[in-house]
Amino acid sequence: MENKMIEYGMMLENEILLLLDLYKQLNPDNILPDEFTVKNVWNEIEKQSVKYFVARDKDKIVAACYICIIPNLTYGGKSIGYIENVVTDKNYRRKGIGKKIIENAVNHAKANNCYKVVLQSGNSRMEAHKFYESIGFDGDAKKAFEIRL
Repeated sequence: MENKMIEYGMMLENEILLLLDLYKQLNPDNILPDEFTVKNVWNEIEKQSVKYFVARDKDKIVAACYICIIPNLTYGGKSIGYIENVVTDKNYRRKGIGKKIIENAVNHAKANNCYKVVLQSGNSRMEAHKFYESIGFDGDAKKAFEIRL
């Protein structure tokens, strides 16, 4: 059952530091940027086809993901949606909140003429993989490769 106090929407610029607090749960070993860098990165995000979707409980962001809409020259020129950095605060899990923010991102992709949405997740996050599959994502459709720079 979803908490009635939770508000959903796109993230606002003044919520960036709240999002970074939540990201500490996503990857505790990750080095987060300083406030100056965060503001510069946010300015770049706003210029691109990137939207952050969040769930708020009062003045706290309790779940988040972003979607990037990538223009595409195949599939009749339909775009691709790419979801990344999905996280729900450990105290708010199993309440439908993560599902709702992902649904909001997928609906954004539909509204922006995407023919598919790709969601990437770390190999060791098996519980998250089960969740993504339970809401319709196919974990066997593609294989991702990355190179760390």
